[in-house]
Amino acid sequence: MNTTKGKASHTYDAIVVGSGISGGWAAKELTEKGLKTLVLERGHKLEHITDYKNTNAAPWQVKWLNKPSQEIRKQQHKQARTGYTIRPAHNELFVDDQDHPYEEKQRFDWMRGYHTGGRSVMWGRQSYRLSPMDFEANAKEGIAIPWPINYKDLEPWYAYVEKFAGISGSLEGLKQLPDGIFQPSMALTPSELELKAGVEKKWNTRTVIPARIAHLTDPTPEQLALGRASCQYRNLCLRGCPYGAYFSSQSATLRAAENTGKMTLKTHAIVHSIIYDENKEKAIGVRVIDEVTMETTEYFARIIFLNASAVASTAILMNSTSNRYQNGMDDSGALGGYLMDHHLSVGSRGIIDKHQDKVQYGRRPGGFYIPRYRNFNEKPEKANYLRGFGYQGEGYRQNWKRHIPGFGKDFKKELTSFGPWFINMYGFGECLPYENNRISLSKEKTDKWGLPLVVADADFQTNEIAMREDMKADSAEMLESMGALDIVTYHSKPALGLGIHEMGTARMGNSPKESVLNKHNQVWGAPNVFCTDGAAMTSSGCQNPSLTYMALTARAANFAVAEMKKGNL
Repeated sequence: MNTTKGKASHTYDAIVVGSGISGGWAAKELTEKGLKTLVLERGHKLEHITDYKNTNAAPWQVKWLNKPSQEIRKQQHKQARTGYTIRPAHNELFVDDQDHPYEEKQRFDWMRGYHTGGRSVMWGRQSYRLSPMDFEANAKEGIAIPWPINYKDLEPWYAYVEKFAGISGSLEGLKQLPDGIFQPSMALTPSELELKAGVEKKWNTRTVIPARIAHLTDPTPEQLALGRASCQYRNLCLRGCPYGAYFSSQSATLRAAENTGKMTLKTHAIVHSIIYDENKEKAIGVRVIDEVTMETTEYFARIIFLNASAVASTAILMNSTSNRYQNGMDDSGALGGYLMDHHLSVGSRGIIDKHQDKVQYGRRPGGFYIPRYRNFNEKPEKANYLRGFGYQGEGYRQNWKRHIPGFGKDFKKELTSFGPWFINMYGFGECLPYENNRISLSKEKTDKWGLPLVVADADFQTNEIAMREDMKADSAEMLESMGALDIVTYHSKPALGLGIHEMGTARMGNSPKESVLNKHNQVWGAPNVFCTDGAAMTSSGCQNPSLTYMALTARAANFAVAEMKKGNL
């Protein structure tokens, strides 16, 4: 392995591995606090605005009418499992599975984006806080290990990141879904208001609220100064937003970091491992493989933030072996275990035979949300299980894409008219942390850069399967409460990864005997290594987790800089 000549030119105050949602936040916080920071992105450079190739393309301008070719399906055979990631309008933002393989002992749908900004360019943007009961559940139920922090520890950091990122939402005063710092919410459509009225009339424990999404509806001066603007209601978000209306690293955190003059962004930089100095008892840098030239270089810093995504950050920790850490940077055996994701692919849809004189304005990027109600104010009806689930969905008028029989003048007239109001609701259920839901590194197979392949061996278990019966039945029951017609339920076998919310595998805890990270997201025994992406999660809740990653990252960066100033790092 080649080492760097001229160590000084490769030395920084901080190194951030990954430029996605949490990596962007690490870069912003560390540079704004005065640290000369190197951000390493394993993929190519993706310029904000100019590299969003199809962002303004009309349907007929997109290759093959946005239907994937057989070649795309071959190259992205695992990315294809979502059903939407391989459409030609945006498939280039997801990885080529032939170039970036991994192994599966059980099906694991690992959706990835290797470019500047990572999945912050393509995420769903639903942004919810975890609640006090989410942080307390493990301890109360004797599941896995307790969180080393509680809601109050993270509450000010939730507010901090919400204000900068820009979250549209409504104040509801719900115990299970704490309010945040919101910009005005996007209005519910007539069919969604019908759902809200029907549900809240029948149950005083359930509520239907506007989705809380990271889209600007009333930009602040700080957001405008970064070149961001209000959401244009185009709902072409997966192609990249040229208005910066939704939160991404490109439009917000990386731009803020760049404005400090203290960030160096290096793309095509695949981090092989962390360099650990046994005499100093801390990390001193990282080994990086150039994606194009295959050359290995070492970079050095006082602190290192791992933000490559849950699985990738864990793989780096596993690959970081030394005399001190012979099995990777962990003493507990927890590294790689307790892989979680939300389980979905279950819900209901129906038609509303009302409001035919109304249509919705524009194309919202979010619809409604039904927060969790099971196992804290409603007991399971059909099975015994822990935790609960929420629903996301949307109500809209169907258009010409609906399937209707016919021919001739009346048929053409029908196709050029709006159809009935349609409503769809789909569940997001919590997954418990199980030790045997694991990732590991292959001992036989490597990728073309010589890195051992990730091996996934995980599945949803009895608790999640039991929960899904209520997820299906409750959704139909709520559609019935609003008078929906032609209700259809759906329930397909879930697989980890499909929610694209992979969590765990390097969990936080109170002891190095049971966890990889401490309450400040530091690796036990290597206090200058922080991991603040999904790997750190000790449990998953049923809410979308990205807002929690942002808050954990801002909190850890603030702590890291304070410790540096004290001379502790």
